[in-house]
Amino acid sequence: MKVYETWITHIREDKPFVVYKKPNQTQVKGLFQQDSTLHLVSNFKEKGFVLAPFYEGVRFYIPLETSVEIEEDVQADQFQLDACESENGLDYEKQPEKGQFEDLVRRCVAAIKQGNFGKVVPSRKEVVPLQVGEIPSLFTKLLAAYPEAFCYVIYHPQVGLWMGATPETLIALEGHTLQTMALAGTQVNHGREEVYWGEKEKEEQAYVTDFIVDKLKPLSDAIQISKPFTKRAAKVMHICTSIDAQLKQGDVKTLVEALHPTPAVCGLPKSAARDFLIREEGYSRNYYAGYLGELNYSTPQNKLTTQLFVNLRCMEIEKSQVSIYIGCGVTAESDPTSEFIETVNKSTTMKKILF
Repeated sequence: MKVYETWITHIREDKPFVVYKKPNQTQVKGLFQQDSTLHLVSNFKEKGFVLAPFYEGVRFYIPLETSVEIEEDVQADQFQLDACESENGLDYEKQPEKGQFEDLVRRCVAAIKQGNFGKVVPSRKEVVPLQVGEIPSLFTKLLAAYPEAFCYVIYHPQVGLWMGATPETLIALEGHTLQTMALAGTQVNHGREEVYWGEKEKEEQAYVTDFIVDKLKPLSDAIQISKPFTKRAAKVMHICTSIDAQLKQGDVKTLVEALHPTPAVCGLPKSAARDFLIREEGYSRNYYAGYLGELNYSTPQNKLTTQLFVNLRCMEIEKSQVSIYIGCGVTAESDPTSEFIETVNKSTTMKKILF
C-alpha cells in the first residue's frame, strides 16, 4: 500500500505524519508533513490534523495545505483478527497495578461523598516492556480489532508515536450543524442482543449527557437528543446518547473549550474533577483523554468541516516499551475492584494487538 510505503519512509527520515481511518469505513487516509516543524494550534483557524493533550503538553497539527495527502481502501480480508477474541481465565488478583488503582478509586469515592464533585474518571498507565518491530502491521491489527472506531497512528519527532482506537466523537461540525455524543458506562461485549445496564452505569452516562446539553444550550438554536442506546467497541460496550445541535455560530474554538474534557474522561464539575485527577493520579496523561482529528477540512460543497474524537484506547510506543492508557468512571456507589476489572477489560484487546 502506498500509504504504508510513505509511512515507512517518513519514519526513516524522522518526519511527522498521521495515518487514520474513520468509524465504519475501509478507507485509510495519510497526511505526511514535508519537514519536521512543530506547528502549534493557536486559534483553531488552522487546517490540518490536530492532536491535543488532556491538560499538559503541546497542541499541534500536521498542516493540510503543505503536506502530502494519500487515501486508499483497505481490503476486507485485512480486517480479520482472530487474536482479538475475549480473554478467558484472567487472574485479576495477580495484576501488579490492582492495589494502587483501587486505592485511587477509594480516594475518588471519598471525595465524591465529601461533595467535591458528582463524578470523576480516574485512569492508569500500564507499561508493557516490548520492542515493536513493524508498526504498520500493528496498525493493521488495530483496524481489525476496532472496525467501528476511529483508528489512528500519529508521529512527531518532538512528541513521539501514539496509536489508538476511539469510539467517542467530541465534535463533528459542518457549517453550523453539530453532531456529538455522550458516552459512558462500560461492560464486556458478549455479543448478546439483550444488554442490561445497572443504575450506576445509567447514572454515570446521564452525567455526561446533561453536561454536554448544558454547555450547548447557550450556543445553539435547537438541540435534539436521542434515547440512550448500547454502542459496541470491540471487547467492551458503552451507553451512548446522540446529540445534534444547530449552532448560532460554527466556532470550533468555543465548542472545544466548552466540551473538553467531557465528564466521560474527566468528571463533573469539570474544573474540580480535573484538578483532583492532576493531583491524585500520580502521572501525566499526556495525550490520553485529549482529542484529535480533522480540523477545518473542506467538503465538496466548500463548507468547512471539523471532526474531532476523544483520545481513548490509546498507547504510546517508545523504543523499548509500550504504555497503554485506560480509565473508568467513578460515582459514589463505585466498587474499587469492579472499577479495576473494567480497566483490565478495556486494555485486553490492546494487549492482544501487541503480541
